[in-house]
Amino acid sequence: MTVATNQTILVVGGGISGMTAALEAAETGKQVVLVEKNPWLGGRTAQLYRYFPKMCHPTCGLEINLRRLKANPRIQVYTLAEVTGINGVKGDYTVTVKQTPRYVNEKCTACGDCAKAVDGEIDDAFNYNLGKTKVAYLPHVMSYPQRYVLDPSIKGTPDADKAKAACKVGAIDLDMQEELLNFKAGAIVWATGWQPYDAKKITPYRYGEFANVITNVEFERLADPKGPTGGKILRPSDGKEARNVAFIQCAGSRDENHLRHCSRFCCMGSLKQTHYVQEAYGDAGKSTIYYIDIRAIDRFEDFYQKVKANPNVGFIKSKVARITQDKDQNPVLWGVNTEGYKRYSTPHDLVVLAVGMEPSVKGVEIPAEVMSDSSGFVMADPANAGIFGAGCATNALDVNRAVQSATAAALRAIQVVNKVARAEA
Repeated sequence: MTVATNQTILVVGGGISGMTAALEAAETGKQVVLVEKNPWLGGRTAQLYRYFPKMCHPTCGLEINLRRLKANPRIQVYTLAEVTGINGVKGDYTVTVKQTPRYVNEKCTACGDCAKAVDGEIDDAFNYNLGKTKVAYLPHVMSYPQRYVLDPSIKGTPDADKAKAACKVGAIDLDMQEELLNFKAGAIVWATGWQPYDAKKITPYRYGEFANVITNVEFERLADPKGPTGGKILRPSDGKEARNVAFIQCAGSRDENHLRHCSRFCCMGSLKQTHYVQEAYGDAGKSTIYYIDIRAIDRFEDFYQKVKANPNVGFIKSKVARITQDKDQNPVLWGVNTEGYKRYSTPHDLVVLAVGMEPSVKGVEIPAEVMSDSSGFVMADPANAGIFGAGCATNALDVNRAVQSATAAALRAIQVVNKVARAEA
């Protein structure tokens, strides 16, 4: 177990950026404490079905990182944990962390007997609440730690007794309490990631009112064979196959009323998701992308051109004005195609809003003197140069660029603790 000192690096956030920063620092010989608020590592990358442009599964990269993490004794991982206070100065921080009980201890073998025994259900957060999961659950197949979680609502119910009786190894511990932990750290990497913009704020698109208007992150889970529909692209309203899918770009992004910035990944994400429709339904699957402009830069241009050449994918240059619904619950898109200035009112089986990224820390008081820009992303503060942002906490980034950002943050943190070590030598 890591003994935290002022030469320890604290990494806040266990998504792809936090894992990368922790691994890069630990593999240079530094002691690392990794704190994640969810009961599992991997962040939103773990919730993807595939990466663009190679269309490979995130399990590939995550599996490698998890193997590296498990093999490295210099990294101490705390899940269900949040930083509540940071005091001190560069090279000498004291950090307070609140850890919520999992109610399952290290004896757990992930056999699943507790989940089979209970009846209660809760919203499935991993699948963006598109379905339900048991009150005793493994968040997803690659969860790390590979241990079940009991939802707090199980306490004092018959399900609590059922779960405990079903566990053959004595891993259920309903007496676990919330703990406050204190650590020393010389430098901190703030990798708290991103959250999808709240589509309900885009009132003309009627998200939350029309069942067949969903977001890009929800569509990602629908397409995943391990998702709530077993990989079938079905309409939430009636369970029918969604063969005619509309993708609306810049849903809330590049808009002074919502997100001022371009989130960079949305265009490529929608281009990728047209593949899901094609794979599900072949030539019977049709995708239409409504866009302002397509931002597919660098190596992504070839991917864009390949999708553009697909006769089953259409492109309409337009900012959709509003969405209504017909008698069959088909969303109807209204607007003007600026190429020819033709008005349209087009029904689709399903509409996917390409909502953008905003930092998870936006609107939240970061427990340290950390600067942020007008969009809420963390910025470097020369006066507080012991805390470094990484990944999507600093900007809207795709996975590849988030990993690069995390590596850079780890190197800066390593430099700080190296100076501490030299000063104490």
